[in-house]
Amino acid sequence: MLAALLGAIDVDGGPNREQVILLRAIAEHVWGRVDLDPAGITPLGPADAARALPDPLLRRRFHEVVIALEVCRHPLTVTQVERVEAYATALGFTGPDLGMLRDLVEVGTERAAADFHRFLAGNLAERVEPGLGGVAPADAPEPGLVARLEAFADLPDGSVGRAYLAFYERHRLTLPGAVAIDMNHFFVAHDMTHVIAGIEPTGAGEVALSAFQMGMDDNDVNASALLASLVVHEAGFGAPPTVAAEERILDGVGAAELLAGELARGARCSGDFSLVDHFALAPLPLGEVRERFGVGAPQDPHDGHHCW
Repeated sequence: MLAALLGAIDVDGGPNREQVILLRAIAEHVWGRVDLDPAGITPLGPADAARALPDPLLRRRFHEVVIALEVCRHPLTVTQVERVEAYATALGFTGPDLGMLRDLVEVGTERAAADFHRFLAGNLAERVEPGLGGVAPADAPEPGLVARLEAFADLPDGSVGRAYLAFYERHRLTLPGAVAIDMNHFFVAHDMTHVIAGIEPTGAGEVALSAFQMGMDDNDVNASALLASLVVHEAGFGAPPTVAAEERILDGVGAAELLAGELARGARCSGDFSLVDHFALAPLPLGEVRERFGVGAPQDPHDGHHCW
């Protein structure tokens, strides 16, 4: 796997520093292989990678990781995009990421951002809070939703609901429903996932949360969440409403290790709580809910990316 991933980023003079750091972090935290140094591995080309990785599950994970590595090349080059596409052909995977990144290098940021917003709109309904009736209205606020969330203030100290309100107060966020935006029902589920996982909404934390979700359950919805985070916070060419685009977030100190560590921590959970009925969980003690889903403590709860 590492040799194949290394081959996919062996362009333009070889992998860059950020790509090597991320690859090493995944090898250490996800696969437990501190002994494998990319510098000592002979890269595998597309055909050899296909022979070495016949299992569809391994090919899926290769796809997910190689896209993360691809967007860590700044600026993204045609040679890097073509190299990943060669592996996609050989290993038989496809996805919206390939088209977005091809448009980014050939047509430009505006076209890639348009691709991204179509992608977001296409899967938004799958990522909203269950029980809220689908995607939120884009043309009107929802005072009823605001009232339901504000009622969490009457719940006991230490409850999930009180922790959710504290999250919004801590980061000076407006409660979903107060402003008309079609992301409101998504934000309820997304921010409840932040709270239960104990991951703060820093740039690196947002990418790490999506990796955590994919670790809990490597399904299409969670894989799409990771792609969206990488586009916004690493590639920097598309931002959903209310979220500022960033770039090269994984080049920050400890950010790659955070992503890999949270992917591994999510994989140790006993179930995926990202799209359960969070209103039903709101009255329960946060510690009890974490225990129910097997959410273990982060490696460093005081690193600025966690609230534990």
